[in-house]
Amino acid sequence: MRILAILCLLLATVPAQAERIKDLASVAGVRPNQLVGYGLVVGLDGSGDQSTQSPYTVQSLKAMLAKFGIVLPPGVTPKPKNVAAVAVHAELPPFAKPGQTIDVTVSSIGNAKSLRGGALLMTPLKGPDGKVYAIAQGNLVVSGFGAAQDGSRVTVNIPSAGRIPNGAIVERTVPTGFAQGDILTLNLHEPDFTTAQRLAQAIDHTLGAGTAYPVDAASVQVRAPRDPAQRVGFLSVLENLELDPGEAPAKVIINSRTGTVVIGSHVRVTPAAVAHGNLTVRVTAKPVVSQPAPFSQGQTQVVPRTDIEIEQEKNRMFVFEAGVSLDEIVRAVNGVGAAPGDLVAILEALKQAGALKAQLIVI
Repeated sequence: MRILAILCLLLATVPAQAERIKDLASVAGVRPNQLVGYGLVVGLDGSGDQSTQSPYTVQSLKAMLAKFGIVLPPGVTPKPKNVAAVAVHAELPPFAKPGQTIDVTVSSIGNAKSLRGGALLMTPLKGPDGKVYAIAQGNLVVSGFGAAQDGSRVTVNIPSAGRIPNGAIVERTVPTGFAQGDILTLNLHEPDFTTAQRLAQAIDHTLGAGTAYPVDAASVQVRAPRDPAQRVGFLSVLENLELDPGEAPAKVIINSRTGTVVIGSHVRVTPAAVAHGNLTVRVTAKPVVSQPAPFSQGQTQVVPRTDIEIEQEKNRMFVFEAGVSLDEIVRAVNGVGAAPGDLVAILEALKQAGALKAQLIVI
């Protein structure tokens, strides 16, 4: 308890900085786990799977009835329209204990039109190791709906998927290495050498030299108490320490699908002159009636007349001085009225010329 009192006293003396460690990094091994299962949703209003197109639904229904001692006669195939085969998935949070509940998502894997009003029957949820970690069951909450009338259909959102809040009960605990050894590893969400070094320095400044040391750009190892109770208090103090993270590298992100361009604050341009202009050619055809002279035995005809207009915009050259900032880049581009597509072309040309000092990333 004495060590916790000292840590709390040291924490109270640390001045407020930019971001907390808990927002920058996570403890290695303390993570959620994915669970998945297969089950049946019953009670649908005729919007379930069609047996001819989803035979596994009928097979699952027969297997479930057989467990309850109900055996169908040979050659009898049920055709229920109120049953749907579904995939159930959930995320098991770290340190989840048996008896706690978690949310589950239910999605149709057949041709069910809607799961609205349905109830999921008891479904085991398994982890990658094949063991059952939770059991799901309950009534579905479906946000979408569908309506049909006179051959037309209107669908809002996705009615073939839904959620069950607190729909699964945890049955097994996932072991973690949190309470083992005397070393904890903090993994940065965004690997950065500067941030890793500053994180280790912040911990050493508060808890004493030699407490933390960076392993690489993503990990920092910290000496921690072996006693689990003290380790929880130790991490409570540790994750609330604050530091200035390293600044991100200069990047220009271009979304090729939407035309969105994001320029980082550290983007710089070396001296360069940019000429940008649009040459617009308009070709228009107007029909003109050709009337022959009187008594010439000619025929009246419609003759197309083509007009060609060429328009070229002027005043499209601007100069980037050395070390131009983000504000100046935006101001110069906006000054010539460049659209997002034109901006992409300008940035690509600057990168090819070696004048853009940033990573050009196209997603």
